Amino acid sequence: MSGRKEHPGWGIALRLTATLLFTIMSMMVRLASAEAPVGQIVFHRSAWALIPVLGYLAWRGQFPRGLRTRNPFSHVRRSAYGCASMFFSFLALSKLPLALATALSFLAPLLAVPVGVIVLRERPSWLVGGAALLGFGGVLLMLAPAFIGPRLDAATLIGVGAALAAAATTLGARVEVKRLTATELPGTIVLYFSLICAAGGLATLPFGWASLHGLSFAWLVGAGIAGGLAHICMTEAVARAPISLLAPFEYTALLWAVLFDLLVFGLVPALPSLLGAVLVVLAAVLVVFADQLAAVLMRRR
Repeated sequence: MSGRKEHPGWGIALRLTATLLFTIMSMMVRLASAEAPVGQIVFHRSAWALIPVLGYLAWRGQFPRGLRTRNPFSHVRRSAYGCASMFFSFLALSKLPLALATALSFLAPLLAVPVGVIVLRERPSWLVGGAALLGFGGVLLMLAPAFIGPRLDAATLIGVGAALAAAATTLGARVEVKRLTATELPGTIVLYFSLICAAGGLATLPFGWASLHGLSFAWLVGAGIAGGLAHICMTEAVARAPISLLAPFEYTALLWAVLFDLLVFGLVPALPSLLGAVLVVLAAVLVVFADQLAAVLMRRR
């Protein structure tokens, strides 16, 4: 990616496009989940993504060179985390409104805080610790509607549990991606991730897939194409602008998700859930930019 000239404006535009495409992918997954089981959705999401990914490698002049890898087992490890995250994420999308599932996906940086304290004996700053508590408080608020009413909403509980598992496995995937980028092309990482996840989804075939036609099948194809294009836009965005500049634009996904919930599914989030989602996103932003905020506060003293 070093051959790309930095152009922050284009980088921001591509990151916003990637965020919109990922949300469109999630919307299509939610629509397909009305008939298709999660394993079938994972297979199609990964298999159809290969079309734009292979086209991208060819456009970059990295095909067939992009098929070569020095670390096949690292790709398997990264893809195992990523595939697990995809399964959990799609399960959450099948049980929760799009906005809530999207907000919970931002928990990955928050989960790193207790992991660092317990496993690595880290001592996070008061700002990071407070943000983590704020985020988990937001999760409790998002769970509140499940306990309101005459009966416990089991679907919401399953969805939130799956979203938490997706955030945890996403954290593992990001660590592996960071290691792989030292020696592997970005397109190669996405390619093997798609291939291995497609194989993981295909392994669920004996457990029963739905017979899909027409619009239901179109949602699966669309989810794969949108997901593949989103990865490409995100890769090109990183090549054109610093990651620190692009990070805040990831959270526009919640705006798209609320809009799609309203226009496509006719869902208006309950006030506690919406407030909880906002708290989770705010906490994630605070954790990501804790160092910069701490530096600003020190200068003002």
